[in-house]
Amino acid sequence: MTLSASHCSIDALAVGQTALIAAIDRAGLDPDTAQRLCELGFDEGVDVEILHRAPFGGDPLAVRVGNMVVALRCDMARLIEVEAA
Repeated sequence: MTLSASHCSIDALAVGQTALIAAIDRAGLDPDTAQRLCELGFDEGVDVEILHRAPFGGDPLAVRVGNMVVALRCDMARLIEVEAA
């Protein structure tokens, strides 16, 4: 997936920063994981916010998506393209 100038992946956001999901690279995920992300609310047009990064490398991330808080590994977060809100 190629990111445009106004887009970045979720893992590039700072704690407290919000953004809109622009695209998800489902080709980089196995079908079960892609389905699980969808069930958790990760879909184009949804607001997300980085709430917390784990110490020593920041993996996983605590991400608010809709009304849920989800722990998301950085390798998976890199497959979710966002646009600053």
